[in-house]
Amino acid sequence: MTEDKDIKQYKKIRKRIGTCVLVLFVFCAFISMRLVYLQVVQRGELTKMADSQAETDRKLQSPRGTIFDRNGKVLAISEMAKSLYADPTMLNKPPADIARMLAPYLRMPEEDVRKALEEDTAFVWLERTMDHEKYEGAAQVIKEQKLEGLRFIDENHRFYPNNGLAAQVIGFVGENDEGLDGIEMILDEEIRGNVQTFRLMTDKNNIPIFDSALEKILPDKERSVRLTLDSTIQFLAEKSLDGIMERSRPEGAAVIVMDPKTGEILAMASRPGYNLNEFGKGSAEQYRNRAVVNLYEPGSTFKPIMAAAAIDSGKWDVNRVYHDVGYIQVADRTIQNWDEEGLGDVTVKDILKFSINTGMVKMGLTTGGQTMIDYAKRFGFGKATGIELAGEGSGILFDADDMSEVDEATMAIGQSIAVTPLQMVQAFGAIANGGRMMKPFIIKEIDNPDGSVYQKTEPQEIGRPIKEETASLISKILAEEISSGGGQTAKIDGYEFCGKTGTAQRLDPVHGGYAEGQYIGSFVGFGPLEDPQYVVLIVVDNPKGAYYGAEVAAPVFKEMMTDIVRIKGIRPSQPVAWMIEAGKKPREPKKTRDIPPIHRTDEGVLLPSFIGWDSREVNDWLNEAGLGFVPNGTGQAVYQVPQGGSYVPPGNNVTVTFMR
Repeated sequence: MTEDKDIKQYKKIRKRIGTCVLVLFVFCAFISMRLVYLQVVQRGELTKMADSQAETDRKLQSPRGTIFDRNGKVLAISEMAKSLYADPTMLNKPPADIARMLAPYLRMPEEDVRKALEEDTAFVWLERTMDHEKYEGAAQVIKEQKLEGLRFIDENHRFYPNNGLAAQVIGFVGENDEGLDGIEMILDEEIRGNVQTFRLMTDKNNIPIFDSALEKILPDKERSVRLTLDSTIQFLAEKSLDGIMERSRPEGAAVIVMDPKTGEILAMASRPGYNLNEFGKGSAEQYRNRAVVNLYEPGSTFKPIMAAAAIDSGKWDVNRVYHDVGYIQVADRTIQNWDEEGLGDVTVKDILKFSINTGMVKMGLTTGGQTMIDYAKRFGFGKATGIELAGEGSGILFDADDMSEVDEATMAIGQSIAVTPLQMVQAFGAIANGGRMMKPFIIKEIDNPDGSVYQKTEPQEIGRPIKEETASLISKILAEEISSGGGQTAKIDGYEFCGKTGTAQRLDPVHGGYAEGQYIGSFVGFGPLEDPQYVVLIVVDNPKGAYYGAEVAAPVFKEMMTDIVRIKGIRPSQPVAWMIEAGKKPREPKKTRDIPPIHRTDEGVLLPSFIGWDSREVNDWLNEAGLGFVPNGTGQAVYQVPQGGSYVPPGNNVTVTFMR
């Protein structure tokens, strides 16, 4: 009985065990089948879902290459800055409240912040590359208020240590490290930072599990750029432009300083300007690099180019005498001197020194349109120089085959053609450099991250438009232009520089022809004469009040070059007052002028030469001689009508022009 009971109990246990094993087997089979299904059939989809929930892609951009001046001074550099973004789906407070708390630290208005936080998205930018102080303030608010759904990341930020210095040359960088203007745009591929993508584990709020992950990865360095600009000369040039804008209130102004022996641009500036660190506040007019893109009629500054063409081609002799009566008739057009007065017998030296229109017209007609156009092209006019900057103009020249006598006459005095400031600097660089013309350039070299040279620009001679003796002759005449001619307002104490003033009517881009009452005053100079190291062009566009180049541009050349020669240690060729004082050498007493006696004959009163006299001395002499006095300008006499040695009937007027 007991045995049967044990057998039944045993069978019952075995049955239960079998049932459990069967259930367990079925369960395991189901789990196995489910695992196979998930890991094999749905593997791709589930992996994608897991990655999207636990991992995220983060991009790390290497710093943009640094831009230096020729001496290694930083003009543009990249630095790390914090950027703030939000996940509107994870906010723990109302968007309006968060916007109110963060708005004081963001450039975005409070209302725009609120709208951004209300967007149906998991990511929205609130501020890119924040100022450090603003970042610290925003971070403090987020920490104290325990705001969720807000996060900072590191991004590269372009910084310009000198604010607006050489703004139109350097250009600026927009979001995503893209160069948008100037050198930043031209060399964008060479210096733009490289983007590296990293995959990071994140928590449920899309925040990296290792908060310092990005900071432990060092980005690659990029190539750097060294420009030909000299920060010291650039600063002096821009200071001079600021003075022009304050005194003359023009629509704009530009200055270029170039080394005539190499073609290196040492300074290039335009006004109006802007702050590179706040480029978003600038306008199209402020972004414009007038030194490169603007076209204008050069006026009298073009006369040395045409005089060089006439002499170099043999069409005009340096000793040839032209009798100037104050006007010249060309076809149906009468062309006069700026003061409508004649100077009598003059040579090319007088024609350039005193900017005599009639003499230049005669020279142009004698030279002929074909020769003038040929030489203009030799000097680089009519085509872009090829400098490494965007938007350069080509200028406008006549078609030699279609030129009339009037065209030849107006071209000889710098009218009816258009040039860029850079073309003028290139052309005068050839005169300063003994007839050898160098191509202007502004990128000195591009260096690899390890310091090796990736690309270097070598000075390039692009032609010899005139012979060396012609260049020397024109240079000496232009030196006299400053020392005793129409450019005396550019004279630098102790130094012999060469230069030419110019005044031209402003072109009307809307209606064509000339704009009524609007002018461009300019000055181009180079030197020192014995060893030219600088070519300088100053262009003042539509100044208010005085507009002659001798009034608005030449004095600026004097101011700027006086500083440059002292700072750069260029020794004067003549005694300088401040050097005599520094050496405690006594000054020579000022010599009084020997006033010639009045000589009367039956032909009239014999006039002396008044050149170098001041207006008081001229007035006293003429008053005693019984002659009328018509003065023009102030300063010292630079020419007179009638000339010295002429006989003037009693009571007649004598016109004398003075310049400082």
